[in-house]
Amino acid sequence: MIKCVKTNGFEMEYLQFGSGQKTLVIIPGLSIKSVLLSAESIESAYSCFTQDYTVYLFDRKKEVDRRYKVKQMARDTIAAIHALGLKDIYLFGTSQGGMICQFIAAFEPSLVKKMILASTTSSLKIDKGSAVTGWTDFAKKGDISSLVSSFVDLCYSKETAAACRAAAVEAHKDVTPEELKKFIVLSKGARGFSSERVLGRIKCPVFVIGTKADKVVGDGASERLAEKLGCKLFMYENYGHAVYDEAPDYKQRMMDFFAGE
Repeated sequence: MIKCVKTNGFEMEYLQFGSGQKTLVIIPGLSIKSVLLSAESIESAYSCFTQDYTVYLFDRKKEVDRRYKVKQMARDTIAAIHALGLKDIYLFGTSQGGMICQFIAAFEPSLVKKMILASTTSSLKIDKGSAVTGWTDFAKKGDISSLVSSFVDLCYSKETAAACRAAAVEAHKDVTPEELKKFIVLSKGARGFSSERVLGRIKCPVFVIGTKADKVVGDGASERLAEKLGCKLFMYENYGHAVYDEAPDYKQRMMDFFAGE
């Protein structure tokens, strides 16, 4: 069920499902449209968690300022989590969501019981040739077809991209100017991102999962993050940045880590 929390002068929508006693909080990555529009697919993908966990997937806040950095995204998400009274959370973040999660766990160590960081980094270099720069440029031009095609090609393996590219472009034909503006703000928010000064504040067990073919955060990003955290690492091969959507055993790895001692 999609709900909305109002706190600290802003509104943030979230998806809630499952009936377990534990709390799983998911922070998704950058998206052209709100991920909540795919609520049914998300619930299906994470159905294996619904018996043991109550799942909360948070979108970014509804209205964003022209300048909205990852650090502030984290503070706003923390405010939303507190407004709902959530405690001892199991935290899972993908891509930009993983960047947000690092700050959440660093700013509020007692809030997070365990954390999985997926296809993310502790420091993002954005130059003219980076994925995020290309996406931002397409969005500024209003070139939705090129934006979606690039998104698919850079996030998924060749096989998956070829299979879903046309459908993805079709599904985004109705993207509004307001959605593009928000996408630009959120993508720019990753510029200059670095969590390295605060990683030492993270106290919970962490599991970093990446892929060796990541065209978004770059080669070696997951390995460097895991090394800095001194935590468990698993690297996939032959999958794209969105390996968390592609790999059939991904959710089981998550469940095993969260359930382990």
